[in-house]
Parts: sequence; structure tokens; C-alpha cells
Amino acid sequence: MRPQADQIRLKLRQLVQGLTDLRHDGQFDEPNLDGTAGDYISFDSWEWPQGVGLYGLAQLWRRHRDPALQTLLESWYARHLAAGLPGLNINTTAPMLALSVLWGETRDPRWQPVLDEWANRLMADAPRTAEGGLQHDVSDKVNPGELWDDTLFMAGLFLARYGHASGQAELVDEAIRQFLVHARYLSDPQTGLWFHGWTFDGRHNFARARWARGNAWITACILDLFEVPDLPGSVRLYLTEVLKAQVSALLPLQTASGAWRTLLDDPGSYEEISATAGFAYGLLKAARQGIGGPDWAEAGWRGVQAVLANIDDAGTVQNVSYGTRMGPDLQFYRDIPLQPTGYGQALAILCLVEAEGQLATEKVA
Repeated sequence: MRPQADQIRLKLRQLVQGLTDLRHDGQFDEPNLDGTAGDYISFDSWEWPQGVGLYGLAQLWRRHRDPALQTLLESWYARHLAAGLPGLNINTTAPMLALSVLWGETRDPRWQPVLDEWANRLMADAPRTAEGGLQHDVSDKVNPGELWDDTLFMAGLFLARYGHASGQAELVDEAIRQFLVHARYLSDPQTGLWFHGWTFDGRHNFARARWARGNAWITACILDLFEVPDLPGSVRLYLTEVLKAQVSALLPLQTASGAWRTLLDDPGSYEEISATAGFAYGLLKAARQGIGGPDWAEAGWRGVQAVLANIDDAGTVQNVSYGTRMGPDLQFYRDIPLQPTGYGQALAILCLVEAEGQLATEKVA
């Protein structure tokens, strides 16, 4: 059963409030390599969960053009630019994605120098693995020779979107290379699902974890990459087949509640809502674009219902697994604690923005 549009709009308002209300309570102590405190929860911190959160806000703003949302976004970036930005790594690149969306729509001259400088540094200075992959270094750890699913959402999508918006074809080309290199080493040819990571040191996929949120990053960002108009047809065709292989494996793994488990093929692992939101977003979007059929749409709507059932009255998405490092074994993933986060809020926002748009289109038709 599909939700009502009024219910979706209410939940979107609540999600924005829930995102901006997030605060670090000291439960997780993760200092950065430079000795500063790491804050992966509070809204007003420059890190990857907040970067994904801002992307959700930016896409919601693109749909409704709410001046209050634009002010929220612009104020967030203005504060951080005034305070000074952190060092560059894959995860600190994540906030640049929403800024590239904002600049692409407004062409506000405040943002382009920042975007240009960061993109140039990412291209020139970011450590690489063999075959030119972006090494998944983070604020508190260097990961030599490692490729992670997360990189495509945190950095690859920024290069593609900003490269297109700014007319810098070399950035789009680099984004394409990252998608192809990551697909080569992380996509499991046996199942179609994606492993969390790969290391060139020993050449293996760590615990061979078919981790839900990592797979959801892929589902969502392949479809968002397709919004770049100058994507070569051959790349689009190749990634479409990669996506179809993944979804063919995903659909039978959806639980009775409409959610997916944090280890997709492990019935003993818990249901996880940030991944469920990412899958529902991608499935609905792909069905709308004609990439997937009615079974994709049906699974997407079931996922929407699961997401709605996990948003409390304060607008906080529950049953979201905390930030997940590369696990040495599958038990590591089963033991990740649950914690409301910016990416949980944002993936739910993306999911409901897509659902709201489809409900509005059906009503007009």
C-alpha cells in the first residue's frame, strides 16, 4: 500500500528538524589523526555523515525551492568557510557534493572558488591505489591500498556533478574511472551484490561482507550519476547492467517488514533503515526512469513503508547502524551499534522526496 502525500510531507518536515537537532553526546570517542575531536553525529560538524545529510537537504530544496532550506544550507557553509575547512580526505569531501548542487542551481560566486580548490586538490593530492582508485583515507585513519563502496558516494559523485556543472570534463572523466575501478574490485560476480571493500595488499575483499549500506551507496549513486547528461552511452549501459545484477540479488533479500538486513544475505543480522532508505530511493527512481520493472517499484514502496515506520515524532530515523569501518569478519558488522546519524536522516529524505514526486505525478495523471 502506498502512503498518502500528506504523510510524506509531514515526515519530510520532521526529518529536517531531526537532522538539524543531532548532537554528539560523547558516546563515541574517535579523535582525528591531527589530535582534534571527531564528531560524526552533530549537524554542525564537517564530516561525511553531515555531508550526506546536506545532500539530502539540497535535493529536498531542489524539489520545493523552500527559501528557509536554502538559508539553512548557505548558512552552514558560510560558517564553516569562515572557521576554516579541515584537511582533505575521502570523507571530508562529502560536504562538497551538496555545495556543488547548491552552486549548480544558484551560481552564487561565494562557492565556486571553494569547489574548484577542493576538486583540484582531490585530483592532484588524494592518495591513489593501484589502477588509479581513490584510496579510502579518512580523518582518523590512513587505509593504504584500500577501495571502499563509500568512496563513490563521498567523492565520486561530487566529481561528476561538479565537473558537469562547471564544464570541467576531466572531473567527469575521473568520476567515471572511479566507478569503473570500484565496480571491477567490489562487485561480486557470483551474486551481483557488492563487497564492502578491497585491498591491493594481499588482493582480497576482507570479510567478503555484502554490507547493506555499502550496497545502498552504490544503488543510489549509480542512479544519481545517470543525471549527468554528458555521461558516455557505453558507461551508462555498463553501469545499468551492474545495477540490474545487484537488484536481482537484492529483491529476494527484502524482509517481510520491507527492510533489508545490515548483512544482506545473513538472516541473523538486524534490519537496518539507512540502507533500506537508500535501496527504496534507488528502486523507485530506477522504475520511474524505465530501468527497472514493476517488481522494482513494488519493492521500493515496501521499503518506503519500512522507512516511515522508523521515523519517530521528533523526526529521528531509528535503527540506523553507526559509521562502519572495514570489518575483519562478519561478526564485526552484526555488532555495529545503532545510532541516529546525518546519513540516516538524509537517505530517508532522498527516499521520501522521490516517493513524494511520484505520488504527485500520479495525482496529476
